[in-house]
Amino acid sequence: MDEISIVDAMGSGQAVLMHGTDGSRDAVVTEVRASFPGKPYCLVEDWWVFKADLTSDELLRVHSAGHLPLILFAHRVVEDSQHRFHPGDWVRSSMCRAFSDGVFFETRNTVYVLLGQGHGQTASLKAIFSFF
Repeated sequence: MDEISIVDAMGSGQAVLMHGTDGSRDAVVTEVRASFPGKPYCLVEDWWVFKADLTSDELLRVHSAGHLPLILFAHRVVEDSQHRFHPGDWVRSSMCRAFSDGVFFETRNTVYVLLGQGHGQTASLKAIFSFF
């Protein structure tokens, strides 16, 4: 699905341009390994960070579970340290636990490293999970 299709599917929400890292692959891998020792990582490009549009009760449940209401969708995997995904695959994360420096999107099992430019947008969970 291309970017325009995703924006159209989101309805009237406005996408915001976001910036990940422009660092070299080696520098990024060194940083993610130092910052998150032993945790699998996945380098991604052409990505979207979706903020789930939740009620206050739903948001309270998300926070009490130790999550942020953020889900990552990336059109292109560059590298996955555990070889779960192949270069060129798409990936959708589980809910975020921490989002550091606009670059490191951490879930329970993986740190996704956001490369280059991407987008952020608020959307319903139904819309977010309708992608692939």
